[in-house]
Amino acid sequence: MNKKLFNTLSKEELVARLNEHPQDYVTISFYKYHRIDNPEWFRDYLFLHLNEMGVLGRIYIAQEGINAQITVPSAAIEQFRTFLYSISFLDQLRLNYAIEEHGNSFLKLKIKIRNKIVADGIDDPTFDPSDCGVHLDANAFNKIIEDPNTILIDMRNHYESEVGHFKGAITPDVVTFRESLPIIAEQFKDKTERPMVMYCTGGIRCEKASAYMKHYGYKNVYQLNGGIIHYARQIREQDLENKFIGKNFVFDERMGERISDEIISQCHQCGQPCDTHVNCANDHCHILFIQCPACAAKYHQCCSRKCAEYISLTEEERKAIQVPLTFNGSKFSKGRYKAMSRDEALDTH
Repeated sequence: MNKKLFNTLSKEELVARLNEHPQDYVTISFYKYHRIDNPEWFRDYLFLHLNEMGVLGRIYIAQEGINAQITVPSAAIEQFRTFLYSISFLDQLRLNYAIEEHGNSFLKLKIKIRNKIVADGIDDPTFDPSDCGVHLDANAFNKIIEDPNTILIDMRNHYESEVGHFKGAITPDVVTFRESLPIIAEQFKDKTERPMVMYCTGGIRCEKASAYMKHYGYKNVYQLNGGIIHYARQIREQDLENKFIGKNFVFDERMGERISDEIISQCHQCGQPCDTHVNCANDHCHILFIQCPACAAKYHQCCSRKCAEYISLTEEERKAIQVPLTFNGSKFSKGRYKAMSRDEALDTH
């Protein structure tokens, strides 16, 4: 019988299985831009081997490369590294280890085929994402951004930079990566000779962005190698000055790793200092927003009174509602809660 190359268990069964066999996990992310001619075959090959090791997380594969955010059982780390490095184009690939290494952020292993590993909106067959900018380690990065002539750009989305970013960085108010590329290229089109340094969470977005800026005609393009994750580890290991303030948003259940003690954002409901991202407990809303413990208790982990009242209804009461309801998350894109006034957010929709 052929092995199933996908998960067949429910969320409840997955949680029960993990609780029955608790173990330490190491959170790892990695990516590689490389031409993959048969993504379907490569997807099945990865799933077969990684599933046997107990690896959990999500991996995206496209003809342009691979992007992974996973947790690996601590006991299987060496087996995982040996397997990964046995793949020629991934041999000796840098792996980004989370600052908080032990703990599991995923319930299952998902490997999906995508058109691109990072959606960029670029429709230009001459664009080569592997022709990227100069990679900088933490020490070189710290030095170059001290130059007032350097343009430092955060290539992440607004809800990420809101809770943490490098000092002096330009933080585009965008929801998606594809929005930021033309904005940045146009904004600095008369400054193509100045050093341009880009950074993101783990390196994958700023690597493509740096290639795009070179393609667009910028002459001196750099990127933070390994992104904020690798930077945080380097400054600790090498006792370097930390130029990042706040928390690094991460795309798993933790939703953040603290890089410095500063809290630079506010609770979207009461305005108190807070940098804890949550999703509204109303699944029909599910908007991402920042909420302090007091407001979480007051609004039952919801983004508004309307959502809190809705989740308190019985199923029969919900079905009896004649007019279709809309919530923050059904009207606004990811994290756009901050654009609403506080009174509007709490009292109306």
